[in-house]
Amino acid sequence: MTSLYTNGTAPPALAHTLHTLQRRFGPAGMVQPARSALPPVAAIPTGFAALDAALGIGGLPRGRVVDIFGPESSGKSTLCLHVIAQAQRLGGTALFVDTEHALDPAWLRQCGVDAAALYVAQPDNAETALEIVAGMAAAGVELIVLDSAAALTPRAEVETDMGDTHPGLMAGLLSQALRKLVGPLYRSGSLLIVTNQLRRTAGGGHTHTGGSALRHYASVRLELRPQRALRERNVVVGRRIRATVVKNRLAPPHRSATFDIWHGGGQ
Repeated sequence: MTSLYTNGTAPPALAHTLHTLQRRFGPAGMVQPARSALPPVAAIPTGFAALDAALGIGGLPRGRVVDIFGPESSGKSTLCLHVIAQAQRLGGTALFVDTEHALDPAWLRQCGVDAAALYVAQPDNAETALEIVAGMAAAGVELIVLDSAAALTPRAEVETDMGDTHPGLMAGLLSQALRKLVGPLYRSGSLLIVTNQLRRTAGGGHTHTGGSALRHYASVRLELRPQRALRERNVVVGRRIRATVVKNRLAPPHRSATFDIWHGGGQ
């Protein structure tokens, strides 16, 4: 079995192969020891200390895909805005792809986001949205939020009559996009957060939009569940949210945290 010598020098045959691969394929063909090829993963804090602790690395991993899913009104978009605020405080640039066309400038400010420094896109179809994500990832934007996968609509569906269906088209588009994105995200260090909504099935279970690709390619998957309303003088002023890390390639999974989201945007 070929191995590195203790002084870190490769045997001649291995060294020749490594050189040939790099010369033929460039950076994509570089084969090197794991200590050099796999630097520590940096994280962007969520703004909620308990959640950062549950994630195991102090936040959400840069250079990876993160899937945040849950039922309606579980705080998915609001959590993303808090992460954007944290990224901006660290000097990073963020993009919010608003496929739901529901972004509220006042809510941005309440969540601590510098709206003047935030890039926003509101594409009319899934293909445009995914191309925007790919372009901004290649440009090295630190944080990209795609809100949401459930609202992505393929161009073919946009251009056909109401009632026409295109089964499997969205799942295929998302799968192809994620396959092409994971490499550029890793190399640029961009964090891509995709929100997704849980929908009830006829059998009483739940399903996700977009097939299994997002579940597969995500390094971290967070399930959000609203716990209870927070009240002051019988007026609802916020919600308590429970987050469960159902998948984590960077730390032990299945940890949970609760945090409060206030209608004023704070913690």
